[in-house]
Amino acid sequence: MAFPCSVISIQDILCPVYDLDNNVAFIGMYQTMTKKAAITVQKKDFPSHSFYVVVVVKTEDEACGGPLPYYPLSKDASPDEPVDQHDRQKTLEVVVSPAITSEAYVRSVLFCLGIFLSFYILTLLIACWESCRQHKRKGLLAAMDSPSLDTASLLGHSRSIPDSFLNHGPYDSYGYGSFGNGSSSSTEGITDSLASAEVSYSYVGERSLESVAGRPRLDSLSSVEEDDYDTLADIDYDKNVIRTKQYLCVADLARKDKRVLRKKYQIYFWNIATIAVFYALPVIQLVITYQTVVNVTGNQDICYYNFLCAHPLGNLSAFNNILSNLGYVLLGLLFLLIILQREINYNRALLRNDTHALECGIPKHFGLFYAMGTALMMEGLLSACYHVCPNYTNFQFDTSFMYMIAGLCMLKLYQKRHPDINASAYSAYACLALVIFFSVVGVVFGKGNTAFWIVFSVIHIVATLLLSTQLYYMGRWKLDSGILRRILHVLYTDCVRQCSGPMYVDRMVLLVMGNIINWSLAAYGLIVRPNDFASYLLAIGICNLLLYFAFYIIMKLRSGERIKLIPLLCIISTSVVWGFALFFFFQGLSTWQKTPAESREHNRDCILLDFFDDHDIWHFLSSIAMFGSFLVLLTLDDDLDCVQRDKIYVF
Repeated sequence: MAFPCSVISIQDILCPVYDLDNNVAFIGMYQTMTKKAAITVQKKDFPSHSFYVVVVVKTEDEACGGPLPYYPLSKDASPDEPVDQHDRQKTLEVVVSPAITSEAYVRSVLFCLGIFLSFYILTLLIACWESCRQHKRKGLLAAMDSPSLDTASLLGHSRSIPDSFLNHGPYDSYGYGSFGNGSSSSTEGITDSLASAEVSYSYVGERSLESVAGRPRLDSLSSVEEDDYDTLADIDYDKNVIRTKQYLCVADLARKDKRVLRKKYQIYFWNIATIAVFYALPVIQLVITYQTVVNVTGNQDICYYNFLCAHPLGNLSAFNNILSNLGYVLLGLLFLLIILQREINYNRALLRNDTHALECGIPKHFGLFYAMGTALMMEGLLSACYHVCPNYTNFQFDTSFMYMIAGLCMLKLYQKRHPDINASAYSAYACLALVIFFSVVGVVFGKGNTAFWIVFSVIHIVATLLLSTQLYYMGRWKLDSGILRRILHVLYTDCVRQCSGPMYVDRMVLLVMGNIINWSLAAYGLIVRPNDFASYLLAIGICNLLLYFAFYIIMKLRSGERIKLIPLLCIISTSVVWGFALFFFFQGLSTWQKTPAESREHNRDCILLDFFDDHDIWHFLSSIAMFGSFLVLLTLDDDLDCVQRDKIYVF
């Protein structure tokens, strides 16, 4: 039976025995208990290799989540007479079982390392296979370029080369900001001259480039006439013309200097690295203090472990919950190595003036990928810190970089087709900082606070509307005093004066669905007011990420693009792994939304190697699923590597 509430204590064999409600916490280790409790006893804590098991029934049940009793006093009762608390007795069974051996610790550590190091081996094998394929392809292209082959043979093997490149210079038919009618020789000349001067051709228009192309190769940029440059007003007008086209291509939004964009996106990595250092150091210090307090006082109600599967090591009470987070760190590091290899290959292609690297495919910017890999590693570190002593106050450590990962993934998806107009690192991290701020405020003040939920729901809806406007108009709108007048004018002209549909239908469908989902989540939060505000906030981010990812996949297929084998396998396998991971996540082995005694009713035995519990399996599978999700984002548009950017649609 759950009540009356009791305390179980493990004490060294000393006199006196502390077996009263007011002194049972003076020595040893103790827990409050309703139906179930578990304490791991270590030899180092009991030199005599023997101990007392002391069980005390408390005088009230509030410490275990029960009601505070009311005992009516009779008129004739003396103030010194003890109150009759009725019959407070508890029947229980004490089970003493041996702890796991040191070999089990070694076996579990090797198992954990083996799982994640196998991904390194698999990645190396795939890299070798891709390298062999590329060498064969280069050999085939070299054979095709040899003069011994006739035209029929060349056309018979021309599938490896896009039709748009046959009989054209590398910049022919490239639309805005490219060489319109320049010859191949002039194109090569300006390419070399611009490369030697380290200035990208993306900033100057067609008119200025034609004039520059006719100059000698050694002519410096200082000799270019001022009239050849666009003024600021021309550039602003040009943005309005380009971004309000009904059908945009990636070339329209990939016109900025590549070096400027590279620095812009590298800031994402350096900023998150700085944030990680300043965030992690005080967190580590705090959880070490928590663990020290638990060890010194013996109060095991401070931390919400799964006590039936909590294996200590040294001063750590639940080493298994910390070890299982190793996957986030190792797979995050592996993802960084994959990105580094891709960047090296891409830079080598640029040095060779490879046409595919210069003009084809989604523009390659790796800064956000580096930030995602770093965030995955930090998620493992901070999740391990949270599991040093899991409780209500430090759950935000486990979720902070989950917000980061969700936000960075959405930014990366948007950057793929909008490289020039993606958010800067400073504004992006400022928004994520605001999210974490609301997470902290919600944890501290949000429990049952109606005013907080009203304010948060209003901010959520307003932010959704502003972001929808920003995405729909590609940033070509202003938030000023005339915004209401312009909104009324648009509503009158498009809805009252004449009923016309939206110009960007696909974009409108995505934003309408996004607003429906976010408004529904805001209404749910306002009505239900869930106690776990951090998880609620994380659910908002994940729902928006999944919606945008699904929209991206659908629009990619609608645009006539295809998904290659490797990203397709990643999507399928990652979805399956996410399904199993969520199954183990929702097992609920403990909950800090209840009292420690009530939380222990959910505790379960280990299920893997007598060392790992259901939540550890969640750590294993979710780290693999996040790694797979990152690979999907990395390889999703590999089918466009041979497609010119003016033929890749923006959506």
